[in-house]
This record gives sequence, structure tokens and C-alpha cells, in this order.
Amino acid sequence: MEQPQNLKSLFAAAKAEKAALEARPDTNTDQYRNDVSATISKFEECQRLVSLLSLFSSNEPLEDITTGDLQYLAVDYHLADLLQKSYNSNRESSLRSALEHYEKYLSCLNNYEMLNDSNKKLYERYTANPISFSLTSTNDAATRREVKITRFKEEKELKQRLEYLSNNQSRLQSDEDDVRQLYLAEINLYVHQTFQSLDLLSQEISMLSSIRNAVPNLEQAQRDDSRSRNGEDRSTYSERLDPPISQLLQGGKFGPLLSKEGRPMQPFTLLDRRSQLQQGVFRPSHNLPTMTIDEYLEEERRRGGIIEGGEKSGMKEEVDEDDLDRADEETMKARAWDEYKEANPRGSGNTLNRG
Repeated sequence: MEQPQNLKSLFAAAKAEKAALEARPDTNTDQYRNDVSATISKFEECQRLVSLLSLFSSNEPLEDITTGDLQYLAVDYHLADLLQKSYNSNRESSLRSALEHYEKYLSCLNNYEMLNDSNKKLYERYTANPISFSLTSTNDAATRREVKITRFKEEKELKQRLEYLSNNQSRLQSDEDDVRQLYLAEINLYVHQTFQSLDLLSQEISMLSSIRNAVPNLEQAQRDDSRSRNGEDRSTYSERLDPPISQLLQGGKFGPLLSKEGRPMQPFTLLDRRSQLQQGVFRPSHNLPTMTIDEYLEEERRRGGIIEGGEKSGMKEEVDEDDLDRADEETMKARAWDEYKEANPRGSGNTLNRG
């Protein structure tokens, strides 16, 4: 009789600690994480005692379970719930451990035929495909919202029933049937919350697995980039972003295909024009710059595209003071221009818009 009494007191203490943890605001502190670990240890000890005492068997019906032992069916649920809310260095491992305890909880209830029709269908869907389990079989946003609203109402009703049964302490002390109904209502509420947790767990584990699989690829890419920066493979390295056409047509390889004697220098494949065009589909839609502005101006100057000096350049040529003929020519030009301006004042030609 000593071991069941120890189990009863230990389970009650663990539940009380769990309820206190759910009301605490310091969920990001080390003290909170230490308290969660201590509560998990107590539930694990409860699980060991339940197994040691052989309280449950798949060969017996629900009616054979004593009222006092019904509450211990939820040990796996409490363990899974705490593991899901705990955060340590290996988050994915904790979630998978929580998943195992949720599965044990549902499996035990299914053996005792304690799942109603709705929960039994969800359990069958989960066992058929646990990795991609979801409360809704469709990704339609409106359907998912409707399911969430329905389940929220169901959970509210279950909590109200559980609260009603818990508030009648006098009847619980004198009526064993009321105590039994209390434990069954508690188990049904935990089943409802279990399926919601399984929906969230499948999504988070899938995301963590994707991140874990992506990390080796990222590390390999960083190593390759480090090698290229250190100059370990400079034979094919180029600062140019768009490779030349010859490189694309040769499959990204440099150098001649044939030697002077006509021997192949590298493997090559004969392609038609369509295949060559297909290789250039994902090239940039514009030509990237291959020279600086100074280099471009120098090339234009060499080709004669830039005119320097003379009247066309906008620079006035200086007149040599010793060249009298040229000086007289410039004086005559200036005098003729002054006479023209006197004979044709500004605006004299615009006669259409005058009043």
C-alpha cells in the first residue's frame, strides 16, 4: 500500500507544479527552465511507478480500472505537454519525445475505447500519416478557420464541465461516481488538446528538419566560397559576371577544342542552334559593363568619335597679336555683326502676335 500512496502524492505534487508553471510570466529565464525540468522528472517517476504497479492492461475493459487509478492515464499527456513547452539546446529532440508520449496517451485510450467518434477519426488519420497530420484535410483558409472555431467551442464546453465537477468538492468526497466523471472529463479535455498539439508539432518538426538539412548545404557553399577567395582555384575564376558566348557554347570551358594537329583538347558535344539558345535563356536580359567610363572615352577618342579644339568644341581660338591680317579679319567680322544687330533690333521679326 506504500507505493500507490507515494504515486498519489507524487502525481498530485507534479500536477500542482505544472499548474504553477503555466501561470508564471518568466518563461525565458533559466530558473523557469530548471523548474520545468524538475517537474518533468516527477512525471517520469510517476510513469515508472505506473509501469511498476501494472495499473493498466490492454486486456481489461474500462470498467475494470478503479476510480483512483483513472487519473494516472494522463501521465503521458502531462509529460508530452511539458516537453513541448520546454526549450533546450536540442529542440527537435524534445519535440519528438513529446510526440512519442502523445502517441502513447492516445494509444492507451484507444485500447480502452475511450475516444469518441470524432476523436477516433482524427486518431486514424494521424496513425495513417503522422508526419503531415493536420486537423483539416485541406489547406483552404476558410475551412481551417471554421475548424478552429468549432474546436474552440468544444474546448470551452469541456472546460466548463470540468470546472463544474471540480467545484462540488463535498459530492466528490462522498460520491465515487462523481469522481469518476471528473477524471473522465479531464481525460476528454486532454484528448482535445492533444490533437491540437499534434497539429502544431508536425509543422514545427517539419520546419526544423528542413533547417537541419539546409545547414550542411550552406556550410559547403561557405567552404567553396572561402576556397575561391583564398585563390585555391584561380584557373576558372573571373571577376566578370556574364561569361562570354564562347564559354557558354563550350559548356563553360576555356581554351581551344582542337590542337594544331587536329586532336581534341577537351571533351565537347556537337549541338544545334536551338540547344545553344536554350543555354542562354537564364542569362541576364542586359549586357553588364565590361569597361570603365574612362576606358570608353579613351576608346572613342582613339576612334575619332570625340572632336577636340576649333569652333565645334565650343572653345574660342586665340588670335595671334602679331598676325595683322588675321586681326583685321576678326575686326571686320565684329563690325559687320554690330551693324547687323543695329539694323535688326531684337523682336523686330516677330510681327504676328502684335496688337
